[in-house]
Amino acid sequence: MTDAEFLALQNSTIVRSSSPSLMLPVARAGNRMLSALAPAAAARLAERLFLTPPRPRRPDTELGLLAGARARPLFVGTRHIELWLWGTGPSVLLVHGWGGRGTQLGAFVEPLVARGFSVVTFDAPGHGASGAGQVTIPQMVAATRAAAATRGPLAGLVAHSVGATVAARALYEGLDAAAAVFVAPAADLVGPATQFTATRGFSREVGEAMQRRIEARLGSPFSAFDVTALAPALGQPLLIVHDRGDAEVPWQHGRLIAHAWRGAALLMTDGLGHRRILRDPDVIAATVGFLAARTEKRRLAPLTRTTPETADPLGALREVM
Repeated sequence: MTDAEFLALQNSTIVRSSSPSLMLPVARAGNRMLSALAPAAAARLAERLFLTPPRPRRPDTELGLLAGARARPLFVGTRHIELWLWGTGPSVLLVHGWGGRGTQLGAFVEPLVARGFSVVTFDAPGHGASGAGQVTIPQMVAATRAAAATRGPLAGLVAHSVGATVAARALYEGLDAAAAVFVAPAADLVGPATQFTATRGFSREVGEAMQRRIEARLGSPFSAFDVTALAPALGQPLLIVHDRGDAEVPWQHGRLIAHAWRGAALLMTDGLGHRRILRDPDVIAATVGFLAARTEKRRLAPLTRTTPETADPLGALREVM
């Protein structure tokens, strides 16, 4: 797919996981009927489903990682979130995507700690070990800013998928981070909403009504969270890592963000998809090297020692654009 073709097809972008379910055909048929007979009720149902993230079971590897963490429960307004810390030194915040968990980015923890950073991550409201229920992107932004505030100015942040949308908005609202890495980032919210309603059998009109309902709840349009629109106001050094075979967030999202974000670097991978990219040793090494090289002044400020850096922290993953 070319960039031009992608721009024409943005509204069919898949950002959320859409694993087929045996019940999906039945639900789709029911939603089609509801859309025709009671569109207002269908829009309310679509809104509730869209704002309720999936909560998959945390695997044993992530439970093992949490066993060595320092837990710091936190309240953001009335919402309870779970937060965890590892290591000492300047902090790097890990931000998960929709339906994810902070420990999905757990493979970054040990290498960052070994490089002299502390690491903080959290489960956003409605996700993982945090309180269940519906959640909006602004609520995830607020949780991200609250988690960052527990550590002061950040040496860096690493965000995955829709977590990059959340992180970009948090940076726009004043979150202080010296550098950022976006892995498989989503560039907008309109595409996911369109795909969500279409996949579940809701009519286009119901999908549009759902978006209007959510925008009224948010008090702002979906476009307020478009990373490409926010990017010109953001000056942090940014590394984007995206896989050409990503079936959930097409790689053109990363390309669009890189073009909009002044000085951003884009690294492309092959065969890692949307989630395995979070565990790839080369991606992790490139991320850690990028943050270390670009946060040296802030990273060393509270320390008395220095850490040598490699000449090229991006190594073999460098993509010539």
